[in-house]
Amino acid sequence: MSGGVDSSTAAALLHASGVEVVGVTLKLYNASGTSASAGGRCCSPRDIDDARATAASLGFAHYVLDESEAFSRAVIDDFLGEYAKGRTPNPCVRCNEQLKFGPLVRFARAVGASSLATGHYARLVPGSDGVRLLRAVDREKDQAYFLFGVRVDDLAFVQFPLGDLNKSQVRQAARRLGLPNCDKPDSQQICFIPDGDHKAFVERHGAGGRAGDIVDESGAVIGEHAGTHHFTIGQRRGLPSGGADKRFVLRIDPATGAVTTGPRDRLGRWAMHVADVRWLRPRVPGAPLRCDVQIRHHSTAWPATVTDSGVSSTVGVEFEQPVDGIAPGQAAVFYQGDCVLGGGWIATEGASDFPAAQPPRLTPPENQNPRLDPLA
Repeated sequence: MSGGVDSSTAAALLHASGVEVVGVTLKLYNASGTSASAGGRCCSPRDIDDARATAASLGFAHYVLDESEAFSRAVIDDFLGEYAKGRTPNPCVRCNEQLKFGPLVRFARAVGASSLATGHYARLVPGSDGVRLLRAVDREKDQAYFLFGVRVDDLAFVQFPLGDLNKSQVRQAARRLGLPNCDKPDSQQICFIPDGDHKAFVERHGAGGRAGDIVDESGAVIGEHAGTHHFTIGQRRGLPSGGADKRFVLRIDPATGAVTTGPRDRLGRWAMHVADVRWLRPRVPGAPLRCDVQIRHHSTAWPATVTDSGVSSTVGVEFEQPVDGIAPGQAAVFYQGDCVLGGGWIATEGASDFPAAQPPRLTPPENQNPRLDPLA
């Protein structure tokens, strides 16, 4: 229970169904004395109080587990290290992968619980070949993308009560059940950066990337910047004008600090390598896998072929069409329909770094969200 309306409603729905519920909140980051202490994040003192108040209003026990040191090592240090390398990290995936579910599952087993329930928007379907992780019914709130790194054994012990609901239904249920936080706003920022200024956070911790030149595709200098941590692949904001064409970040070189820019039609990439891959579904080793690959939380999942690269836990991905905004450091998640097959971390783009000709504009597959996140 983070203190937000989603996890509180998940607990309340289970309680209302007659299930014996025990509430637990992970303290991951001390936001005292920051703007987050007013609430609206998952790490403020008020959020812990909100979780406790919800449990008290429903009449079940509530506990707090302090995992702040582990969170700092596994999530914050990784976040800072990735920016220092000129990459674009995803701390929410790292948190679910390395920290969040393990301690909660251990706590649940320790108190004799039969399962762990969370407020994630995702679905789990048991089967003869193991549990399947599926996208949530509410595609706008879907969080299955963030969960590919959770151990299969842990997922088998988990349930997601909100997976078949949309956000408006969750709000309605929270009001119907009389939850004290039923109208609490959703968290919008990274929990340990409550003001949303990740650049300042990185700089305060001495992890900023190298300063250098902003260049065009020919290498001509068109500007300067204060550090590569100010940029991500596909970014447009903060770049010098390119005349009639808007410029986008095409490549970041952490060694020299050079940030290569160009028009949007040069963003398309046909291939990439994905490292530290883990699979949630059985797969034939060495066999090419046709699936859809999603490279950011709110991006489309694009048709591709995944093949073993010959390097342990690393695969090559070849798209059917060039895809914009492939950023090393982000998670790449593999799907068949709504089912998450597995995923890993984008290591490098493919060999065809800059297409010789303008790639065809992309048409999203049917029933996919066409937004690119964040090409702005």
